[in-house]
Amino acid sequence: MRAELLVVLVTCPTCAIARRLASTLVEERLAACVNALPGIESTFRWQGKTERCREVLLLIKTTARRFERLRRAVMALHPYDVPEIIALPIVAGHRPYLRWVRSSVSSV
Repeated sequence: MRAELLVVLVTCPTCAIARRLASTLVEERLAACVNALPGIESTFRWQGKTERCREVLLLIKTTARRFERLRRAVMALHPYDVPEIIALPIVAGHRPYLRWVRSSVSSV
């Protein structure tokens, strides 16, 4: 069973890039809402070395139907070679909020 609504996680190197991505995704109706959580610290392996850096985590609410377009938009705007783009299903939630997410990303 495929979830209709998703939370998509995307990490960004700066607040400015996170804001630009968030604004674009909402303006293009690819996301209903984007929360930016600054000040996270990520530890990861990249090109054979363990790295650690400060990042901004975006929590993006969207629909499964809009995910592929959202993914392409993130790829086009993101500075990382391999950006984190992970979709998690929303299996339950406050129904009025979930209706709002659906209506916010539907075509005009």
